[in-house]
Amino acid sequence: MFKLIGFLAVILGLFVGYTFFVLTWSYSVGDRAGYVQKFSKKGWICKTWEGEIALVTMPGTVAEKFYFTVKDEDIAKKINQSMGQRMVLEYEEHVGIPNSCFGETGYYITGIKDILEQ
Repeated sequence: MFKLIGFLAVILGLFVGYTFFVLTWSYSVGDRAGYVQKFSKKGWICKTWEGEIALVTMPGTVAEKFYFTVKDEDIAKKINQSMGQRMVLEYEEHVGIPNSCFGETGYYITGIKDILEQ
C-alpha cells in the first residue's frame, strides 16, 4: 500500500514539476502587430481571455490570424480599450502545456504597445 502511495506521489510530483517548467520557460518571444478582431473571456471552469489578431502586411492582402491567450487582467483591459486600433502585442510561446485550463493557445500576451512607440 505504501509503495502505491509513494509511486502516485512521485507521478504527481513529476506532473506538477513538468507543468511548472512549461509555464515558466518560454520557447520563443516576439511581437505581433495588427488589429484585434475577437477578444473574450472563455472557459467552463478556468476562465482565460482568448483573442485573435489580424496581421495585415499590406492593404488589400489576405490577413493572417494569430490566436493568443491573456492571463493578466490589466493587459486584457488595455486590449479591450484598444479594440479596432492597430497595436503591437508582445508574447511568449509555451510548448507542451498539459491542459486547456491554462489557456487555449500556447501564445501568452505579456505586454501591449501602441503602434507609434516603435
